Amino acid sequence: MLTILPGAPIRADTDAPIVRGRWHPSATLDDMLRSAPPGSPYHRLGRTERHRWWRPLVGTVALAASALVVVCLIFGVAAVVAELTDRPYDADGLPAFGPIPDAALPVASFALLLPLVLGAAWLVQRRPAGTVSSVLGRLRWGWLGRCLLIATPLIIVMLVGADLLLGLTDDSSIVDPAATWVGGPEFAAGLVMVLLLVPFQAAAEEYAFRGWLLQAVSAYLRSPWPAIALQAVLFAAAHGWGTGWGFLDLAFMGLLLGWLTIRTGGLEAAIALHVVNNVIGFALAAAFGGLAVDETMADAPWQLVLVDILMLSAYAMVVDRLAARRGLATVVPPAPVVGVPGEPSAPTGPELKLPDVGVESRG
Repeated sequence: MLTILPGAPIRADTDAPIVRGRWHPSATLDDMLRSAPPGSPYHRLGRTERHRWWRPLVGTVALAASALVVVCLIFGVAAVVAELTDRPYDADGLPAFGPIPDAALPVASFALLLPLVLGAAWLVQRRPAGTVSSVLGRLRWGWLGRCLLIATPLIIVMLVGADLLLGLTDDSSIVDPAATWVGGPEFAAGLVMVLLLVPFQAAAEEYAFRGWLLQAVSAYLRSPWPAIALQAVLFAAAHGWGTGWGFLDLAFMGLLLGWLTIRTGGLEAAIALHVVNNVIGFALAAAFGGLAVDETMADAPWQLVLVDILMLSAYAMVVDRLAARRGLATVVPPAPVVGVPGEPSAPTGPELKLPDVGVESRG
């Protein structure tokens, strides 16, 4: 229930209704009605006063259709450029410009999911786009930075451990033994592409699966587990069908990050792990000429999967403990009590509460 004093000023001069874990004093009543009620967990942020049964469904269809249009436009422009510059086509019928541009095209296509997800939340569900980020209605940059610091050494240890285990059991490596250093200029060009595009690509996947899908399904169900399971399976399937071990690893990652998103009240922990994992992986590929390789984590052998599952579990435990110690907000913060105009301070007492304005209580 929102608590607004009779005659309280409702200002509309802010674009940040929630600041430092609480509603901004100048938040409008419309801000509050378009957001989930106080006490709502992350997976229920799509369940606002303006929720209707059809909004998550229409939003999902619109998101999928707009993503398809964007991909067609990107590759359509690439095909036109290839024809004008007389470039060859690869075995899949796609224009071939070289390892770096060829890797950049699909990465950029995935990255553009990010504004599409935010647009679907705002245009179709009629809620603040920032509520896909966290229960505070924005991305918590400080918390994201801490999660990046936790994820980076764990990903490095995972890669080293997987490489050692592969060498002991299969006489192989995570890097093709026949691969050679591409040279400074080519590596620098590839690294620039990786740093400019891959963080957005990884974040976009989190916004699509742990963000939109998790919240869209949970708009109908109070328990988050059906949504967590569904998005984990779809996340694994979206990476292609490789080995059974690879699918298991991706599904486990989806499950764990879905759980961690709800436990921490936002996408920051999932984004941090995904960004570090992808940036390091793409950087290694750029260094040893692997950007043109089509293999993904879906093709992972059991050795890599075993070490990765241990790393994912360790990451979730550390982040969960740190979030608890810091008292990180995991539900929508309480609504403000706004003072009566002309009064030196806002009085307190039950007489100041208005009747329920119709916002669904936490559930």
